[in-house]
Amino acid sequence: MKKILYIPAFLFLAACSNKQPKDKTAELADLKKQQADLNSKIAKLQTEVGSKDSTKSTDVSTVAIKPAQFTNYVQLQGKIDAQDNVTAYPQAQAVITGLYVKPGQHVSKGQTLAQLDDNVLRQNIAQSAAQVDLDETLFQRQKNLWDQKIGTEVQFLQAQTTLQTAKKALAGLKQQASLYRIVSPINGTVDQMDLKLGQVATPQTGIRVVNADILKVKADVPESYAGSVNTGNQVKILVPDAKDSLITTVTFAAKVIDPSSRSFGVEIKLPMRKTLRPNMTAIIQIANYTKANALVVPVKAILKSEAGDYVYLNQNGIAKKVTVKSGTTYGGNTEILSGLNNGDQVITEGATEIEDGDKVKVLQSAN
Repeated sequence: MKKILYIPAFLFLAACSNKQPKDKTAELADLKKQQADLNSKIAKLQTEVGSKDSTKSTDVSTVAIKPAQFTNYVQLQGKIDAQDNVTAYPQAQAVITGLYVKPGQHVSKGQTLAQLDDNVLRQNIAQSAAQVDLDETLFQRQKNLWDQKIGTEVQFLQAQTTLQTAKKALAGLKQQASLYRIVSPINGTVDQMDLKLGQVATPQTGIRVVNADILKVKADVPESYAGSVNTGNQVKILVPDAKDSLITTVTFAAKVIDPSSRSFGVEIKLPMRKTLRPNMTAIIQIANYTKANALVVPVKAILKSEAGDYVYLNQNGIAKKVTVKSGTTYGGNTEILSGLNNGDQVITEGATEIEDGDKVKVLQSAN
């Protein structure tokens, strides 16, 4: 006979219930509860750890904020040039027959520096001068006769016209003769002269004359400073090779922007100094922004975040985070437009090692 196995109904039902999937909503709720418990324990531990270090302080240095003049400079490289630096060229092409100066010699405006061969022209001038003398004599005689009512008016006018024509011809020849001389257009010193006796002078060869007593510095300023660099701005000039420096003002600022370099030229006249020479390199610093009572802090004291710039103040040994609005920076200092007040103690050294509310110990304070 076959045996029949009977299984209790409640065991069958229990086995079936164990194979059913667990409720995911309940599982999620359980995990969130565990997370909340962990966060609570972490916060408690952080508080306990913080309380243990609450007696420690961070060593810092501070600077006292007080109003002072702040100036921003535009630094450029320029070149010294002579105010009067010209080359005297011959106006005619002929052989050089006379050289009356040498390099380094001081010359005056209008002084003849060299003479070109003008023999033919001088002969023409002599003939023309003789003709003028003759026409002058004939005119005077005709005039005397005309004053006595002898002769005709036509004869008198003809003699007068002939004399005037002869004088104009002589003046033209003399003016032409001036083209055969090289003349200094300024007072100065002969700086360069490549001409030689017997050489044929051309309009491309000349004598350079420089007035080194009046010098200037020339430089090109980027277009971005067109609104802040103008005539009259204060400027510092350093000439490294001459080991010389001075403070003066911009004497000329061009109004037109060079389309190729996107810059405009400036010139600064220099006082007479024996140490300065044309073509020397000069470092110029033009003051393009000045504020009399500005609040300025060292650049290293300013920290940056996504929210903006900020600094830490020392308030009775406690670091306080203060948001600031920074302005122009020059020479390692930055103007603070808002956020600070006169007398604030700004933390400089050690600012990156502290947080808002930390205790600080001031080792060095600058006024």
